[in-house]
Amino acid sequence: MLTDAQIDAIAAELAEADSAHSVIPRITARFPDATVDDSYRIQGRWRDTQLAGGRTLVGRKIGLTSKAMQQATGITEPDYGVMFDDTVYRSGAEIPVDHFSNVRIEVELAFVLKTPLEGPECTLDDALAAIDYAVPALEVLNSHIELEGRTIVDTISDNAAYGAMVLGDVHKRPDEIDLRWVPGLLSRNGEIEETGVAAGVLGHPATGVAWLANKFHQHGARLEAGEIILAGSFTRPMWVSRGDDVLCDYGPMGTISCRFV
Repeated sequence: MLTDAQIDAIAAELAEADSAHSVIPRITARFPDATVDDSYRIQGRWRDTQLAGGRTLVGRKIGLTSKAMQQATGITEPDYGVMFDDTVYRSGAEIPVDHFSNVRIEVELAFVLKTPLEGPECTLDDALAAIDYAVPALEVLNSHIELEGRTIVDTISDNAAYGAMVLGDVHKRPDEIDLRWVPGLLSRNGEIEETGVAAGVLGHPATGVAWLANKFHQHGARLEAGEIILAGSFTRPMWVSRGDDVLCDYGPMGTISCRFV
């Protein structure tokens, strides 16, 4: 395991890269023995410095929950990170490219909890009972660590590559719609680039919420009422650049649009 001093130093590097919108060398290239536990310690240290600096936590993101994303990254287990209030956009937003080191888009569903959710044996039914509503969401990926050769340790350390999210306007309770069959047609500048269906996320997009509650229990924590849980992508990531118009059609759950400027 990495020492506390090494954890502090890497977290400080990531904080600086976040501020400068830059990329640092892979952690695993410099510390090949770093573990997944080390990566969550790095992420936690970075998170705490952000909270101390005045940012407000609004939820959690779950990543790498679909075969499409696991194949795209070569990483075979889910991960999670934190989301702050200043990273949330509404549909129709203009999003500055300069706020990120690099920009990719994923198609997801987000869930807002009405009650706390706690493991260790949380099931899909438990998660559905705790969810107030589902809302379509686009995740903006933003990596502060070089992409080539990256491992799960690098990704988790980098707050699971979370950059921002764009929320739609249609809210659905879990009993109003079969969430497994929510579609996603992702377009860039009028051309469809990626398609998928929400069941691609662990068979049901809310399964990731239960997984996260059980994971948190291992650290003596729980998911709280009011938190937004971004459940993981059911498409591969799509690269975007300045000037790109992005539109995603979620069928019965409406559309999300945004423009990168």
